[in-house]
Amino acid sequence: MSHGQILRVAINVPLSRLFDYLAPSPGHVPPGCRVSVPFGRRTQIGMVMEISGDSDLPIEKLKHAKAVLDENPLLSEIDLWLIRFTSAYYHHPIGEVVAAALPMLLRQGKARDSLVRKVSVTPEGARTDLNLLRKRARRQAELLALLQDAESLSFTELDETMPGWRPIRASLIRKSLLEEFETTDDESRADRLANVEQEIGPTLNADQKSALKSIRGAAGFHSSVIDGVTGSGKTEVYLHLIQDELKAGRQVLVVVPEIGLTPQLVSRFRRRLGLEPVLMHSGLTDLARLATWRAAESGRAGLILGTRSAIFIPLKNPGLIIIDEEHDGSLKQQEGLRYSARDLAVVRAKKLGIPVVLGSATPSLETLQRCDDGAYNLVRLPTRAGKAVPPMMRLVDLAKHDAYDGLSQPVVDSITKTISHDGQILIFLNRRGFAPTLICSGCGNIAECTRCDSRMTVHAASNLLKCHHCGAQRRIDSDCADCGSPCRPLGHGTERLEDALRSYFPNEVITRIDSDSTRLKGTMSKALTMATSGETRILIGTQMLSKGHHFPKLTLVVVVNADQGLFSTDFRGGERLAQSLVQVGGRAGREERQGEVIIQTAFPDHPFWSELFNGGYPKVARSALVERESAGWPPFSRLALIRAAATSREDAHRFLTRARKLADATGIDGVRILGPVSAPMERKAGRFRAQLLLQSRQRGVLHQVLTSLRPSLESSTEARRVRWSIDVDPIELF
Repeated sequence: MSHGQILRVAINVPLSRLFDYLAPSPGHVPPGCRVSVPFGRRTQIGMVMEISGDSDLPIEKLKHAKAVLDENPLLSEIDLWLIRFTSAYYHHPIGEVVAAALPMLLRQGKARDSLVRKVSVTPEGARTDLNLLRKRARRQAELLALLQDAESLSFTELDETMPGWRPIRASLIRKSLLEEFETTDDESRADRLANVEQEIGPTLNADQKSALKSIRGAAGFHSSVIDGVTGSGKTEVYLHLIQDELKAGRQVLVVVPEIGLTPQLVSRFRRRLGLEPVLMHSGLTDLARLATWRAAESGRAGLILGTRSAIFIPLKNPGLIIIDEEHDGSLKQQEGLRYSARDLAVVRAKKLGIPVVLGSATPSLETLQRCDDGAYNLVRLPTRAGKAVPPMMRLVDLAKHDAYDGLSQPVVDSITKTISHDGQILIFLNRRGFAPTLICSGCGNIAECTRCDSRMTVHAASNLLKCHHCGAQRRIDSDCADCGSPCRPLGHGTERLEDALRSYFPNEVITRIDSDSTRLKGTMSKALTMATSGETRILIGTQMLSKGHHFPKLTLVVVVNADQGLFSTDFRGGERLAQSLVQVGGRAGREERQGEVIIQTAFPDHPFWSELFNGGYPKVARSALVERESAGWPPFSRLALIRAAATSREDAHRFLTRARKLADATGIDGVRILGPVSAPMERKAGRFRAQLLLQSRQRGVLHQVLTSLRPSLESSTEARRVRWSIDVDPIELF
């Protein structure tokens, strides 16, 4: 029925539809503006997605929006298009997609131009002799020096730059050396040049020049893949491309898989480009995320560096999108809206008509196949930059060399030799904690989580057993509750390796870097600084250290346990194992001294090792592509996984059985449906989990089924008793 301007609003609820409201007062409300609307018994903040003259509901049943929160649209037509595309492709409620695309403060209805608290030096503070102050109050002098250089900084910027600064400021304010004020202009780091002397980069080698020429040579939208061995200088190519765009007045978005990769990149970009990139990642405060969003949306930020959520950030003058470590699973969101930042980068760049660059030393098989199909332009950097050469790789057979505390004698000897030659060592084990579990020495009883089908991990430093799936924890049992025998840790984690290495090498600086040791703010940055400078002699780390980092003095990498990946039930197991080993091995020997990679294995005759050692990652990838094609797995088919979790096993299976019947009822051919089956780890956090797999060689056919399926599932009675999700292009099947 027609009635003037009807607002079609996306609201953050799990329903795949827009909601119709009448405008609160006469006047045009453009799409991209937020409105507060009555929704049930509450008032919600929604995003106007469309304007219509008609509604499926009678006009008398439509409610008026309470208020329009924005004078001008927050989101452009292309930003709204990306939200609609994401909702449609991933079959996810559009209101939840809007929520994922906006900073928390904007979702809560806060003004776009929020007040920002800042600190600046007073005239007396600007004249203060820092050397004299440093003798009496070192931390006060450190804070004052920061502000003398920058004139003023926001609370958010100081939180990032100098953790623990807030108590110090009170003394300086009492001395009239500092003052606080509020402003609507946050003058984020994007507004200022970096306070460093701009460095001139190294001369590009022939491969880098060729790659740069190839990418620069194509106008408008094009997807380029930089397939460069570790240490080949991919970042140098990025820097030249970024400089091109900044000189032309355009913005660049660089997406990395993990927060841990940002400090080194920020430092490098700052030195080379002479500007301060703005950051967008989960470690920032809500105010900092809003400041970055504003700087990008207004065009003031020339360079934005972020993790996967940054793919939604608005850009006023977009020029280039770069996805670093494009193969990394962290670029795929695994909860809620399960999107791939890499894949959205490609579709967004295509819509914007700008280039997108995907970089990796170990490109995903999906990306390699797109190159084979001609959809992506493949450029290779086959050799390391400068004088660096590839590391030597060798296996240590654990059947011949027993491992004590996780380390075989050949490994201990190699560490000793590396230390004597003033080298640095990285010990890689993708398992945090002291030991994977606790076992009774009498009856063999294993410490298990009461809420998950998983074992509790031993964390000796805190004397706790922790479940890494649901977060449950309890004190370590000294004796078995069943038979009374003593309990002991079984297996090795990074914490146990650290203890062992300290006993072997008591005089060396040893640093463990995992999600436990770097939980506190600033600890990751400090640990990486120590590693990069060479102050840390022995590094112990998980997957966090396997990619992107550059440690100039690192010459030896030891992989403690690689065998799990050899027998993975996941069809991606071999690909992931090869990527992990090549990436972590690539940290070694990146300067003038050749590096060495030692891999401990109980299965040295496994054919995987022959492929990896004789042909590197390219041979493993090509072999895997042949296997995938014959088996009909991605990238030669498309997958969607429907997951359900409930307090009873029956409810989860009942919902997925209903989903299968609805999918069969569509009558669409070409989709294979497997399940429902219980998830491999059936019980997690007290809920029973099950899944239904849909597979098709035709993407369009698969999406037809999902488009028909989702609304029916949302309205089904079975859905009320479960938590469920649709995962399109899943990277985890188990």
